[in-house]
Amino acid sequence: MPQSSAPADRLYFGFKPGRELGGKYVIEGLLGRGWEGEVYRVVENRTGALRAAKVFFPQRNNNDRAVNFYAKKLERLRSCPIVIKYHHAETIHRRDEPVTVLISEYVEGEILDDLIRRGRGKRLPDYEALRIFYELVVGLESIHAEREYHGDLHTGNLLVQRRGVHFDVKLVDLFDHGRPSKANAQFDLMCSIRLLYDMLGGQKRYSALRPELKWIMGGLRQSLVLKRFPTAAKLRTHLERFEWQR
Repeated sequence: MPQSSAPADRLYFGFKPGRELGGKYVIEGLLGRGWEGEVYRVVENRTGALRAAKVFFPQRNNNDRAVNFYAKKLERLRSCPIVIKYHHAETIHRRDEPVTVLISEYVEGEILDDLIRRGRGKRLPDYEALRIFYELVVGLESIHAEREYHGDLHTGNLLVQRRGVHFDVKLVDLFDHGRPSKANAQFDLMCSIRLLYDMLGGQKRYSALRPELKWIMGGLRQSLVLKRFPTAAKLRTHLERFEWQR
């Protein structure tokens, strides 16, 4: 990760519970911290509704470039099932410096990395992993259909919530690594395959997995995986139709 020359304390807000943001929201707690800023769970004063507030580090949001990119991308993808819904932006002040805050829906759930670590043997059961993987692939298919992509899928930026026999899956963040392209979409697909690999125990467990699962992952060989599944739609179709061996 590239380093900023800005003072360290200016890349760390550390807002405490109870602090108000712009007179409209009250912070309940920190949800996470990333390259662009910090995300907090907040309560809207007027309605009592829970929201998520992403507070952008000014040094990494010159002229609101990061906020504008992020908000426009969320708006374009508002119909995609794994994308968190954007609401609006606010401006607050910290030490007399304007800071932009992006308000979005608050989604309950657990970061996938934490879910895996809590699993027996630090892995998920085969069917649970496949269900989460399927929801992710369906979501990627809808994102790619809008000629967009994610760009940095990993176990630390996927939010998962159990709901009955299903799982709700949401992307914690979206990234900008260039213009949308076939290569970027295929990179998303390979990252999703790696997520399945990680959910099932990684290298330590790979040789013991069922052949149906290993066939999907193709030993993480990109040329083989993309030959079998050149698009998320092809992968989704396979997941809906493949047969388990006895």
